[in-house]
Amino acid sequence: MPDALDARPYDALLLLSFGGPEGPDDVVPFLENVTRGRGIPKERLKEVGQHYFLFGGVSPINSHNRALLDAIRKDFADHGLDLPVYWGNRNWAPYVTDTLHDMVADGHRRILVLATSAYASYSGCRQYREDLAGALAALEGEGLELPRIDKLRHYFNHPGFVEPMIEGVLKSLADLPEDVRDGAHIAFSTHSIPTSAADTSGPAEEHGDGGAYVRQHLDVARLIAEAVRERTGVDHPWQLVYQSRSGAPQIPWLEPDICDHLEVLHGAGVPAVVMAPIGFVSDHMEVLYDLDTEATAKAQELGLPVRRSATGGADPRFAAAVRDLIVERATAERGQQATPCALGALGPSHNVCPVGCCPARAPRPAAAGADSPYA
Repeated sequence: MPDALDARPYDALLLLSFGGPEGPDDVVPFLENVTRGRGIPKERLKEVGQHYFLFGGVSPINSHNRALLDAIRKDFADHGLDLPVYWGNRNWAPYVTDTLHDMVADGHRRILVLATSAYASYSGCRQYREDLAGALAALEGEGLELPRIDKLRHYFNHPGFVEPMIEGVLKSLADLPEDVRDGAHIAFSTHSIPTSAADTSGPAEEHGDGGAYVRQHLDVARLIAEAVRERTGVDHPWQLVYQSRSGAPQIPWLEPDICDHLEVLHGAGVPAVVMAPIGFVSDHMEVLYDLDTEATAKAQELGLPVRRSATGGADPRFAAAVRDLIVERATAERGQQATPCALGALGPSHNVCPVGCCPARAPRPAAAGADSPYA
């Protein structure tokens, strides 16, 4: 039996994710949850829902989260970390409010949160914290004793997150025909967001210079490209590209889009492409549809050999990274010296989001930050 690791003062971990439909009848209600307050007609939601209907109305994110839960629990048990793990979602069952209710009923009062989003941005961090604040407000309305909630730092550059992606790119390169392999381009892909959100991602101006979303992705892309060069001896050209744009056409979003990028590469005579979805923890719908379906169809139309590399998902190295992040944060909370683990040029992210970090146009209360009303 391994020596017990110390998670004090924390007594539980909440895996907090986006959520997704589990069948055809769930698709439109799920999309209504996601788009609530935007005034989008139900007919339009049914059109958007066609992506899900292609896969039986089931989002893969739920099965991936269940697999990740199993991997984390196994890793904790194997390494003597006595910390129960719960799962809650922002937009579908199990809803975060219900899960927090269960955690409080089970006696938990110091809760760490792992969000299934590795990078800084409003939609990838603060919106999760706003939903946590909403859940706490609901519990407060019931007169329950509120737990203290802390969110684990961004883990985009933790070795346990990066190494599985390096391995995925290497496997995809090896799967290409030998005559085009060495000339392959790597398209590192992530979710597009409005340029205004990208420019204000990370700490506000008084704390930093914003732009963290793109900067963090570029650092991860460089790490992977350098590792591929070291392990293969081939210096593959690469670029950060975007996918899954969903906003109004008059609002600027991050570009280039992956499909447009494939057309440019084909026109330039690039012989093959590996699409590496570095912005995603697991293979959820945007990976399956936007890359495996739409972008792959575009590549076939162009006659361009393409492979899509794997996300980390429930890789044991990512589960080990979660354990490492918990021990790191718990050590710091006890006032002891912690040694954060991070690759690349940016170093470890902040433990507590400062005031004004990743602001929204209409800010709401957010938990687990310096401006939290539930600190």
